[in-house]
Amino acid sequence: MDLELIRTLVVPNTTRIVLLSADGLGGLPDPATGRSELETARLPHLDELAARSACGLIRHVGPGITPGSGPGHLGLFGYDPLRYQVGRGILEALGIDFPLQPGDVAARGNFCTVDGEGRITDRRAGRIGTELCATLARRLRAIRLPGVETFVEPVKEHRFVLVLRGSGLSGRLSETDPQLLGTPPRPAEPLVPEAERTAGLINRFVAEARVLLADAAPANMLLLRGFDQLPTLPAFPEAFGLRAAAIAAYPMYRGLARLVGMEVLKTGAAFAEEVQTLAAHREGYDFFFLHYKDTDTAGEDGDFAGKVRALEALDAQIPAILATRPDVLAVTGDHASPAILKGHSWHPVPLLIHGPYAAPDGVGAFTERGCAGGSLGVIPSHHLMPLLLANALRLTKFGA
Repeated sequence: MDLELIRTLVVPNTTRIVLLSADGLGGLPDPATGRSELETARLPHLDELAARSACGLIRHVGPGITPGSGPGHLGLFGYDPLRYQVGRGILEALGIDFPLQPGDVAARGNFCTVDGEGRITDRRAGRIGTELCATLARRLRAIRLPGVETFVEPVKEHRFVLVLRGSGLSGRLSETDPQLLGTPPRPAEPLVPEAERTAGLINRFVAEARVLLADAAPANMLLLRGFDQLPTLPAFPEAFGLRAAAIAAYPMYRGLARLVGMEVLKTGAAFAEEVQTLAAHREGYDFFFLHYKDTDTAGEDGDFAGKVRALEALDAQIPAILATRPDVLAVTGDHASPAILKGHSWHPVPLLIHGPYAAPDGVGAFTERGCAGGSLGVIPSHHLMPLLLANALRLTKFGA
């Protein structure tokens, strides 16, 4: 789907679109019951909405490719995730309003737990509180690297941002996070020759951090991933002709929205507060990105029952979202996070599009198997935005 083509087809209208992304929405069956988290949860509002909507599945990158949250959401925003790639560090930095400069290298950090042999036992350090994260970030600011400025900023819970500023840096580095337990953090490796110096600086930072954090269990080590430098992407409002706003409690998703040119609205930490923000600003924008995090958190923790509860809590907010009277409402997710895998997966996730021109297709339940039988089929994630624009009567015909 070519953004330049879409730009030529966009026409003005007063219709309003809401895109609700339930992070890590999709799941897999519990071996004990044969039902996924969505199939286990009681979701009367989502099921009823699916019955009045066009349904299908979204594949975010390609068959068998597991997306991160960055490419997962970029796809939902209409950007081909294989063409437009952004490191997680950039998104985290933008999400906390860090003033990135051209040439800066940013990485997303996790405080983690290692045993006496240096092997990772918890990649998220028990999800330490944000206050402790801030204390440990201040400790790491004592590290000095030759020829560069170093910034360490807390984000939320166990997450922080590392930024290197100086000349001749490169973001083409491998991650230090093996994303496995029972193995030590990996050294950063240059992916291109010009990144060799930056890799050396990162490894020196990690070595000094290991000493500084030795007494800070459970956060006695760190992992770095998503190295990148500030990219330039086509602006979402210009590409799609929309006054766009983002409502997200978690910094990384605010950063992603800011990167593509959406206005990021102030909101509370709870999803009910996000929905209240949507209601308060409904007249000011044509497009709202509304983010829900709790489904992903439970999935990554391997908490099947917790993800079921998160889905039911999301379902309870659907009437309030519908009360804002969007002309088109899409409900989907940026990736699957099956509890039995304790992480992201490559599986397509459910999608419903509700609006006067999205014909119901007989799907009776907002589940993986239910939506697989919908009229939308399995679509690439970056095909979603043109569908939403068409249903909002914001695209003219192509050709004579």
